[in-house]
Amino acid sequence: QVQLVESGGGLVPPGGSLRLSCTASGLVFTICLVRWYRQGPENQRELVAQVSISGTTHYGDFARGRFNIFRGDDRNTVYLQMNNLEYEDTSVYLCNAICHGDYWGQGTQVTVSS
Repeated sequence: QVQLVESGGGLVPPGGSLRLSCTASGLVFTICLVRWYRQGPENQRELVAQVSISGTTHYGDFARGRFNIFRGDDRNTVYLQMNNLEYEDTSVYLCNAICHGDYWGQGTQVTVSS
């Protein structure tokens, strides 16, 4: 059974940092395209960042220069390092893996507030 579990969300002041984790079980994560999305109040999803099988990364315009997506050494985790967070980054962040199927985690809440 495939499972993606996000963690690392929380409350952070503007300008702060968080590192989100997406840990996979039941699949070989290294052969997956992995994406982080964030979900708006009307459940619309916005691509934050993605990392391909080869390691190529792509970022949403708002994330470029502030966020970094990378794979962990354990091969089962993908991280999203978020720096210089802004109020507008408040959202639920979801992990998505595409590899012989399309899998989603439940999300982790990020709240940027003073």
